[in-house]
Amino acid sequence: MMTIIQLLLVLGLMVLVHEFGHFIVAKWCGVRVEAFAIGFGTRLAGFHRGGTDYRINALPLGGYVKMAGEIPGEEVSNDPGELNNHPRWQRMLIALAGPIANFLLAFGLMTGACMTHYEVNEYQSGPAVTDYISPGGTVAATGIRTGDTIVHFNNTENPNWDDVYQYASLNLNRRVPFSYVHNGQRVNTTFLIATTATSPDQFDPDTLGFVPKMQTTPVKVSALVAGSPADRVGLKPGDEIVSIDGLAVHSVPALLAYMQDQKGKPAVLDVLRGTQSMGIPITPELTDAGDGTKAYRLGFQYVPPPVKVERLSFAKSLKTAWVFNKKSSLLIVDVLKGMFERHISVKSLSGPIGIAQVVHQAAEMKGWMPLIQTMAGISINLGMFNLLPFPILDGGMIFLLLIESAFRRDLPMPIKERIYQVAFVCILLFAAMVIFNDITKLPFFVKMKS
Repeated sequence: MMTIIQLLLVLGLMVLVHEFGHFIVAKWCGVRVEAFAIGFGTRLAGFHRGGTDYRINALPLGGYVKMAGEIPGEEVSNDPGELNNHPRWQRMLIALAGPIANFLLAFGLMTGACMTHYEVNEYQSGPAVTDYISPGGTVAATGIRTGDTIVHFNNTENPNWDDVYQYASLNLNRRVPFSYVHNGQRVNTTFLIATTATSPDQFDPDTLGFVPKMQTTPVKVSALVAGSPADRVGLKPGDEIVSIDGLAVHSVPALLAYMQDQKGKPAVLDVLRGTQSMGIPITPELTDAGDGTKAYRLGFQYVPPPVKVERLSFAKSLKTAWVFNKKSSLLIVDVLKGMFERHISVKSLSGPIGIAQVVHQAAEMKGWMPLIQTMAGISINLGMFNLLPFPILDGGMIFLLLIESAFRRDLPMPIKERIYQVAFVCILLFAAMVIFNDITKLPFFVKMKS
């Protein structure tokens, strides 16, 4: 129930802002707006002002704007308030206003968040320095070693770890340009992203074969699992694990990756307790990883990597929000391009169920920055989706207006009606497909398939 409420609030806000963009520009252009509605279905409350019915409806799923003369097939008149009696450039502006409102909302959310509580893992926004390279991974064949820095990945120069993960997920089982610096020398090569995942949301970054250097300090133990290997050999809260078998580690993922590669062989931990250094022999234990698989564990909780929290200036907040919007928009373009090139499956698309899961996960995370970023991302997705040149969508309306501008006359109404009818059916089929994708990704169905 909480997930449903969160989805309704987030999607409702996104759609409401989108429709408000259409509304405000339509009013500015002198188009008669017959209704501005929050929700769908039966009218519960509202008021009339300036010829517009401002209403709250029964189903709280976003909202809509009803403009005079916008529906194909309606009786045409010479009423100057009707949408189709306005110049094409004004109709284009009205169509653009919805997506632009979504982009502005995302920009505003990120700007406000950065000014009040900008939070990010330090390693994610810094240089992509490696902490561990799996000998059996395909990346090891490139010659990269622990401590090397990735300086080019796919089409991005000097990427951070977010860039590496994002573009890796968009190039599954493809070879990408890859460069790193080893002992001060740049090495240019390529890297095959070998994985069994068929879509970006199934992709596990741990399968890349390298682990980020998440901090410069050793891994610090915060608590022990009773009866675990770490408990049995006498590890204590506050202990710092400097290395395992002489390999310096700066994150638990690096420690776990090494143990998986060694297949649980007995190891020696170099532990710092206060000012005292000691070697502690330990044998990892194969346990349930929580996702139906088994993994070697030592059995302790750890102090998470450092998080950078600050209040950015207005200028820096604007810049950070701009970079976020730009990267998110280009990522969507890359996803669409990947689908046309057939190396990204349509199964990677998510509908309302998938969006609800993402929103719920973000809301459950520590702090509210993850939720703000998720909301901004959804708003950008909504804006980009509506700009697609497909009838019924805003981009489709703009595309048809451009065609009419080229011919210097309106398309015949019967042709428009047929175009919109076919488009409506296609949109329904598309909606059914993404909802089916969402359902097949639910844990119950995943277990059935496995």
